[in-house]
Amino acid sequence: MGKKSKADAVPLEGVALIKETCRRIRLARSLWEAHRNGACRGEREKAMGLYERLSEGERERVPQELRVWLRYRSEKYFGPGRTRPGG
Repeated sequence: MGKKSKADAVPLEGVALIKETCRRIRLARSLWEAHRNGACRGEREKAMGLYERLSEGERERVPQELRVWLRYRSEKYFGPGRTRPGG
């Protein structure tokens, strides 16, 4: 069985949770720009999971540019009403 990383050992909260959320959103955005949609989808899901754990006040501490990107990509490209790839 593989070793657990230190990040998995302690649940994130507060500033650490905000930083990890921002890091995940930035990573998903860079994967999107590199046209790696499958990898982007996985990172976006992880970022959304972390973002959902944030309180309203903590969400305000995530830069607006990242929040807008996360919502836009989530609804338009990954939401249930999206157009299937390949027409």
